[in-house]
Amino acid sequence: MQADIGLIGLAVMGQNLILNMADHKYTVAAFNRTVSKVDEFLAGPAKGKSIVGARDLKEFISKLKKPRRVMLMVKAGDPVDEFIDLLTLLLEKGDIIIDGGNSHFPDSQRRYEALKAKGILFIGTGISGGEEGARNGPSIMPGGNPDAWPHVKPIFQAIAAKSDDGAPCCDWVGEGGAGHYVKMVHNGIEYGDMQLICEAYDILHKGGQFTFPELAKTFTEWNRGALDSYLIEITMHIFSKMDTDGKPLLEKILDVAGQKGTGKWTGIDALDRGMPLTLIGEAVFARCLSSLKDERVEASRHYKAPTYKTSLSKTDLATAISHALYASKIISYAQGFMLMRTASEENKWKLNFGSIALMWRGGCIIRSKFLGKIKEAYDKNSKLASLLVDPFFEGEITRCEAFWRKTVAEGALLGIPLPCFSTALSFFDGYRSAQLPANLLQAQRDYFGAHTYERIDKPRGQFFHTNWTGTGGNVSSSTYNV
Repeated sequence: MQADIGLIGLAVMGQNLILNMADHKYTVAAFNRTVSKVDEFLAGPAKGKSIVGARDLKEFISKLKKPRRVMLMVKAGDPVDEFIDLLTLLLEKGDIIIDGGNSHFPDSQRRYEALKAKGILFIGTGISGGEEGARNGPSIMPGGNPDAWPHVKPIFQAIAAKSDDGAPCCDWVGEGGAGHYVKMVHNGIEYGDMQLICEAYDILHKGGQFTFPELAKTFTEWNRGALDSYLIEITMHIFSKMDTDGKPLLEKILDVAGQKGTGKWTGIDALDRGMPLTLIGEAVFARCLSSLKDERVEASRHYKAPTYKTSLSKTDLATAISHALYASKIISYAQGFMLMRTASEENKWKLNFGSIALMWRGGCIIRSKFLGKIKEAYDKNSKLASLLVDPFFEGEITRCEAFWRKTVAEGALLGIPLPCFSTALSFFDGYRSAQLPANLLQAQRDYFGAHTYERIDKPRGQFFHTNWTGTGGNVSSSTYNV
């Protein structure tokens, strides 16, 4: 039996993707470096399905229809390159290698170019949704060699999650490393969403004295409105989970966050491109701060918490925080799409932002009702500079603004850290300001380093230097930005 596609890597994601493909009437060849896993898979979850196993790569390749489609679901980094090296010895021109792991987009760009030179088509695809998504329908973000897309499109769109209107949460993203780039930004936004929800929990629980049943009820109500999302939904379940002693399990979990690096990649890329991705950056730093547990415990002994108590009722506090959470979420997505716009222009990817929003509406971790409005915004104006200037989001921010400011102020008075709420508001205030104090900053740079400045009464692009002390001379440094 010839397989439509082959998949290498039988960890949880790989197995579930194979089962998903088989459910959609595709025949799949399975291989794993540890061959015993192939036997266990065939005798277990794959039994009776259109799935065939292979005991070595040569046998695996022989079971595939041409052009051969090989999907790698292995650990990002060296293992991907090692398998690609082995596969290129067995594949022919026109065959396709798909990296479905969590690879960094520069690696995907490099692999795309190297394989293109050998006549092999490469796809680097982001996949989001975890094991549940892989089994029942993930969000899939493929990019790489466009010649490969027609050969994998039917499979990928069949197994992908579907939005409410039935459209698959999968479409072609762009050339080179575009697919994994979009997945990287998705993960960065995920970092931001999670941290915002954690901050909402913190101020409700500590500042408003919400019990865990009250938290679960509040998040259940939020999930019926504009905040309807997967992360809000799972959080309400987390609040309701009790440990074996009948007490909330969340109280027993150590407050030290882990991370796998994709949020950090997003922040670094934003710095490289000069884009103010402040909220995701703060979300990454919040995880870093959480890791300093011993230092935080020691510092807590040196400083007393503020004695301020909120005068807001629980209902009013929850209302304010829900609006602040929604407004901050808009900022996070606005920043993420601004970053993708810049990357698209610099790499000539021609990203379709409405299509990306659609891909994120189902299957993935950041799936939410909210993304439909982002799609509508970019459908109306594909060249939209920022979601903040779209009429719908302008109205939503205006509606939430007073509650947002109240929440940030309450957090500061209570001594409860709200890094993402606060930076979102600061970004908004900066973005809506026609005049910022960067004129003073430019004067300082020119004063100590003769770095020059532009003038408001002269055309842009003309640079000037002032001999501020009368003794510094009139020679200026060259003008450049990094």
